Amino acid sequence: MHDFDQAFVEFQAARQAWQAAENWLAGFEVALKAGDAARIAALFHQDSHWHDILAFTWHVTPVQGSDAIAARLVGEQARTGAHDFHIPAGRKPPRNVTRLGIESIEAIFEFKTAIGRGAGILRLSPAADANNELKAWLISTTLESLDGHEEKLGSMRPTGAAYSRNFGGDNWADVRRKANAYEDRDPTVLVIGGAQAGLSIAARLNQLGVDTLVVEKWARIGDSWRKRYHSLALHNSIHLNHLPYMEFPPTWPKYIPKDMLGNWFEFYADAMEINCWTDTEFVGGTWDENARRWTATLKRGDGTERVLHPRHLVFANGVSSYPLMPDVPGLNDFNGEVIHSEGFDSGAGWEGKNAFILGTGSSANDIALDLYSHGVKTTLIQRGSTTVVSIDPSARLNEAIWDEGGPLEDCDLVVSASTPPLTLKAYKAVVQRMLQLDKDMIEGLKGIGFKHDIGEDETGHQMKYFRRGGGYNLDAGSSALMIKGELGLLQYDRIERFSAEGALLKDGTTVPADLIVLATGYYPQAELVRRALGEEMAERIGPVWGIGPDGELNNMYKRTPQQGVWFIAGGLAQCRINSKYLALQIKAMELGKLAPL
Repeated sequence: MHDFDQAFVEFQAARQAWQAAENWLAGFEVALKAGDAARIAALFHQDSHWHDILAFTWHVTPVQGSDAIAARLVGEQARTGAHDFHIPAGRKPPRNVTRLGIESIEAIFEFKTAIGRGAGILRLSPAADANNELKAWLISTTLESLDGHEEKLGSMRPTGAAYSRNFGGDNWADVRRKANAYEDRDPTVLVIGGAQAGLSIAARLNQLGVDTLVVEKWARIGDSWRKRYHSLALHNSIHLNHLPYMEFPPTWPKYIPKDMLGNWFEFYADAMEINCWTDTEFVGGTWDENARRWTATLKRGDGTERVLHPRHLVFANGVSSYPLMPDVPGLNDFNGEVIHSEGFDSGAGWEGKNAFILGTGSSANDIALDLYSHGVKTTLIQRGSTTVVSIDPSARLNEAIWDEGGPLEDCDLVVSASTPPLTLKAYKAVVQRMLQLDKDMIEGLKGIGFKHDIGEDETGHQMKYFRRGGGYNLDAGSSALMIKGELGLLQYDRIERFSAEGALLKDGTTVPADLIVLATGYYPQAELVRRALGEEMAERIGPVWGIGPDGELNNMYKRTPQQGVWFIAGGLAQCRINSKYLALQIKAMELGKLAPL
């Protein structure tokens, strides 16, 4: 086929996809306005999915099945007032794609509600039981903005009149110093943690006009990354890791080194005018039910305390909290050095020594590579089965949506559209491809007695991350060294106990060691809540992270059972995407448009 002919065929296909999506949305809006559940249900495949993020339900809500979707939409429409569904200009146009093995028309659409504007994803495919009529097997509806309170971007950017050419008065630096001092006011929102989660939500809240203070226990913004082990770099690609409003420079490497990232965080906080107190630790808080605000105690680096009264606390301190130090028989008898992986910096200074690493997750394997590169005889001790995935190509399979290109916000919208059952289905399919790509590595590991798994339901490392925050290794080269015997592997069940010299095995022999690194993970985030807010509050809030009964993450990015407590965590992409939705909820609550649970 000639290039012209091919271009014409593609043009016709794109035109047909656009028309099909417009027709479906028109029929959907008519049925929705009429409150006709039967007509709405008829527009969907029987096995279909709806993912609502705030637009209709003010929650993160998955619904499955045409009848259930129709009933819920009709039930929510009277309050929501959704209308003006249309295909917008300037976004990815409707197109033919294959998702989860289904050849589909995928379209980004926008709409209005009684209080704001929304966007969503629509996927259509022929229904064999309806003369191949195009019906929806997925729709998502996401609140994007609140009317009259849109983000101050582009043409809506601040004028700068408060300090521009303000001769004899405060300039920008003066305004920033005063804003950051909080000498005459309390912040509306106190964000605990100044890494990707805290910076993302603070940047979003700033753009919505919500007064926000970030507190960071380290001396500098970015130290939470700088202080990690010497060789650390991100394990996923740069193009999906941008923070809100400001993308990384196009000159940067594909996998960002930790110090580079830490420096960017510090620069980002300044550029986005985020109020930050470093060398400041949140030590506790109590909720005043009458005043509907917190009494939050902060400990500054100079030993002084400051008490603030924000209406919202946002815990942005990561998926985990405090280092988990396991009770290992005989470890107290060991004469060498014992450190948790959080405190490990580099293998420098341990040349020619023997080291154990207790654990076989990503941190354990990265530390093993660092020690090995410094001439340390290193052995990993495996306690439980581990999922091992090559960084490239296998782990990159989960970057597929962003690899398609196009505006970042459009890719993010596609990623957010999936309901939990579809996410599980997608991960299962990806895992099967990973097993093919990593076949030699996995077989080699099993050949040396390594315990390998692909998750409890064959969903691989991604669902392990969401369910427990660990249990996998994104392999940077340690597996090949283990298979060749250049890195040691010792199964924990062969160890009787640790001793002064190292590990006493059940056969009576001793494996010597000078250093033991405990790559044993962390307490869940709920432990930080318990220590900071008390047992009763932790019980009221319930689990944080992990998968809840609805298949969504527990208490993340949404209202919790305790008014004024919010959580945000995850990788950079997760924080960028979900900070928008969390900020909208806080703003809506401040405006009186959203009530506590």
